[in-house]
Amino acid sequence: MPTYEYVCTKCGHEMEVFQSMKDAVLTKCPACRKAALRRKVGGGAGLIFKGTGFYITDYKKKSGEPAASASSPAPKPETKPAAPAAAK
Repeated sequence: MPTYEYVCTKCGHEMEVFQSMKDAVLTKCPACRKAALRRKVGGGAGLIFKGTGFYITDYKKKSGEPAASASSPAPKPETKPAAPAAAK
């Protein structure tokens, strides 16, 4: 069953009610007993991501993109130690 939010326009009382979609809209405020309840417009359920995470590698690569990622560092060239200076 969906949850509906109501607010009273007279006293400002707010509440959430579990109702069937077939049920009539509530009009009488339980706090002040006046017929001033209005149903709020809800945004629905939020989007929930569950799991270990989402990574750039989870998605398809664009065509024409090189296989190596620009974010991965390029391998460093090997350097040899300098030869000792020869005596003159």
